[in-house]
Amino acid sequence: MSHAEHPVPLPEDPLSDRHKLGWGLAALVVAGNMIGSGLYMLPVSLAATGSSSLIGWLVAAVGACTLALVFGALGRVAPRADGLSGFAEKGLGRFAGFQVSLAFWMACLVGNVAVAVAATGYLGFFWPVLKDPVAATLCNLSLIWIATLAYITGARTASWLAAAALVIGLIPIVIAVAAGVAAFSPEVFAASWSPSGEPLLKTVPASLAIIFWAYLGVESAAALSHRVRHPAVDVRRASVAGALLATLVYVAATVAVFGVIPLTHLAESTSPYADLAGRVFGGSIAGIVAVCAIVKTLGTIGGWTMMGGETARAAAQQGYLPSGFGSATKTPVMTPLLGAAFMSVIAVLSGQPTLGGQFNILVGVTSVLTLSIYAVCSLSLFRMAKTPGARIVAVLGLLFAVAAVAAAAPGYILPTGAFVVLMTVAWFVFLRKSGSRVDPEGRGA
Repeated sequence: MSHAEHPVPLPEDPLSDRHKLGWGLAALVVAGNMIGSGLYMLPVSLAATGSSSLIGWLVAAVGACTLALVFGALGRVAPRADGLSGFAEKGLGRFAGFQVSLAFWMACLVGNVAVAVAATGYLGFFWPVLKDPVAATLCNLSLIWIATLAYITGARTASWLAAAALVIGLIPIVIAVAAGVAAFSPEVFAASWSPSGEPLLKTVPASLAIIFWAYLGVESAAALSHRVRHPAVDVRRASVAGALLATLVYVAATVAVFGVIPLTHLAESTSPYADLAGRVFGGSIAGIVAVCAIVKTLGTIGGWTMMGGETARAAAQQGYLPSGFGSATKTPVMTPLLGAAFMSVIAVLSGQPTLGGQFNILVGVTSVLTLSIYAVCSLSLFRMAKTPGARIVAVLGLLFAVAAVAAAAPGYILPTGAFVVLMTVAWFVFLRKSGSRVDPEGRGA
């Protein structure tokens, strides 16, 4: 905010500053945004990589910290940008903004189906019939439509669901880490180090797309810039500290699972943390873990259903989707219903013999799609940056995002490529003549 707008500080400024977040509290917010319910099924997805996925977590942590710095810098050079699409548009023009806006909407939808699969997996702890592909698909669809109806009744309902589940969702992770401390077996951990026998230089990079699912949301740090005491310094500190704190949780949970559950059992699991608790503390504690995981995943589905609807509304407001998707003040019923229809199609088409296999595909596609968005945002920062430091951060963020995508399985990359081609065609057919080509903004990043 320029001095011309407020030449004289308001008397209440010192008081309001007392209520702003310090970097430590802001770091907890950042970590909380990243540590989500999707983590509950990741040990199954990483069974093919084994306990050597620990290396992948550390590599992903470095990448997440770098991307956190990218979004912190973008928040400074483009403070009026409207989310990720705004960052892309400010530096690279409306074509990039259009691609990022719709790609993020699709990532919300695909990722939400993955969370529904995780919820079904833990429901299967109580009702084993849900391990059947047909029953699992019906359960996924039911969860998606229940969350959509909750959103239609009002965004407040979906927000309440997500908020109520936040603390409850951390209980399974805490119990899992405690179980790992109590029953960790170096022999079990070592036996699952590299199940395929292939070099780690091949298996670890290939796991990054799946692992980075747990770091999606690292861009939320930029949204803290107006809520911290010293944005120029504290956003950067909070972003990196939040990513490191999340990494500590991820690494502890990963070591616990791979150090207690043999790989052959883990690969067949639909509720790895409940199984871990059951092995160490007994069935009653395992049931508590499963219930907590179910509550958290249901809350996450509600929150991301709302996020998908609001992303579509914002895209319509920016001119990237038809005006019928929403306005500045209203999200019509059609928008969440259409989102639910898309998610239903994704849930059916992504069906696999096992829930773990389906979760794996959905997570991989979501991560590749989102990493592609991060790459565009890094490129946008490079264009807008005015300082060597910001440019270096932009290059490092771009290199990590591109490398992580390139190392992913072709089955994760092809859907993203097809989506980009489809959106490019849509742009040139419908939207090419709208808006300015490039609208860079930035002063002294």
